[in-house]
Amino acid sequence: MNHDKKIQQAPEPYWRESVEIPTFPKVQEDLTADIVIVGGGITGITAAYQLTKQGKNVILIEANQLLNGTTGHTTAKITAQHGLIYDELIQHFGNEKAKLYYKANDEAITFIKDTINSLGIECDYSEEDAYVYSTTEKYEKKIEKEYEAYQQLKINGELVEHLPINLEIKNAVVMKKQAQFHPLQYLTKLVEEITKNGGKIYGNTIATDIQEGDQPQVKTRDGNTITCNTVLICSHFPFFDGMGLYFTKMYAERSYVLGAKAREDYPGGMYLSAEDPTRSIRYTNTSEGKLILFGGDNHKTGQGKDTLEHYKALETFGEEVLGIDEVKYKWSAQDLITVDKVPYIGQHSSKKKNIYVATGYKKWGMTSSTVAATLLTDLIIKKSSPYEEVFQPSRFVADPSLKHFIRENADVARHLVKGKLEIPMKKPDDLKVGEGDVVNVNGRRGGGYRDEDGKLHLVDTTCTHLGCECEWNHGDRTWDCPCHGSRYTINGEVIEGPAEKPLKKLD
Repeated sequence: MNHDKKIQQAPEPYWRESVEIPTFPKVQEDLTADIVIVGGGITGITAAYQLTKQGKNVILIEANQLLNGTTGHTTAKITAQHGLIYDELIQHFGNEKAKLYYKANDEAITFIKDTINSLGIECDYSEEDAYVYSTTEKYEKKIEKEYEAYQQLKINGELVEHLPINLEIKNAVVMKKQAQFHPLQYLTKLVEEITKNGGKIYGNTIATDIQEGDQPQVKTRDGNTITCNTVLICSHFPFFDGMGLYFTKMYAERSYVLGAKAREDYPGGMYLSAEDPTRSIRYTNTSEGKLILFGGDNHKTGQGKDTLEHYKALETFGEEVLGIDEVKYKWSAQDLITVDKVPYIGQHSSKKKNIYVATGYKKWGMTSSTVAATLLTDLIIKKSSPYEEVFQPSRFVADPSLKHFIRENADVARHLVKGKLEIPMKKPDDLKVGEGDVVNVNGRRGGGYRDEDGKLHLVDTTCTHLGCECEWNHGDRTWDCPCHGSRYTINGEVIEGPAEKPLKKLD
């Protein structure tokens, strides 16, 4: 199989190509609103939709254009089955909070379904059973424990020894009546409703800071100010830290997706491996028939092997399971994972009563973002939520939070030192067309990429967040920081935070 020939195209998700996404102007003057929402992904859009329905004066701002980030690069599974999570939640949080976590996500599924029905949204929505399967004895036992947790929490599930799809397994746990959809077809309709309800949306508006107070002010990079009563930080990584220290409580992982035409018929269902490297399968309907989405092969951002190898691994997996006629799309996504695997949703900190945050969805953004939007809406409108305590950002669970906190920050320190000690041997002139790498620029570490026209792009690889050294991402042609997951274009512009400033350009 010629992997390179099939998957060399630039990363582009099927979702974005198959829908027309509306564009909005940038903020060019000082503004006021009841609520400012920063971040135009599924969390921000869903929150704006709910709050404008309640009659609130809402301004939503996005640093680029809507739905260009993680939401546009998802696999779009709408499920409360977040891997092997419920046994772990019971062990660390107790039965009651584990039950609330499930209930919040189950209600999110109902919210999405009801919204689709009430607004008549055509978004390829279908109910599907979701499976987590094992292929080793170690994970066979973990699957059994997870099924016991399902029974304890009264989750509609089943323990099975075979899958409808051609995969040899030890066992699998099934969560019944989950769902999948086309996320951007769903969200573009919500955007339309927001504007109908009087909400204002702005694109290409980068929020850089918040001036706290009874009426907080969101500052933009262009020097404008938006004054409000409440701020919702729904950017993928919180753009405003304010001593919340979120970069110490989360780490970033990248995962990959191939959209392919398969030789064998797909039986339906959504599948996820319990073991690493992860393997995920679902389908979506297109005008040319079923497009199969093979996902997974996750790793920490900026770390591990050549990223193109992850796409190749997924193609090999797809060939073994269903046979691949053609790879139509490839893309990757970045996910933030909290130290205890539960998202941070709620007040930014105990001292910031009118600033809220939603982040750290692991890999389950469709339900988690809907949970977040509903929870934050309830906190604003009703002043309380039954799920507030489960997701509150200020929580700290001694086990596993402390253990993972120490491990992740030790990993950051290791990569910080490693990058500073590296002396690259390759020179900029050594780079071929289409090649990027760490290079020696006049005796210092730099990053180089030679584009298809032969033009050389040189940047200082020192991340502008906390000074770690970025690594070249071959698969996506970006510079990725191995410490906190910041990502940059070939010219050094910020793609993903926590970094706010671009990499320095080198001559």
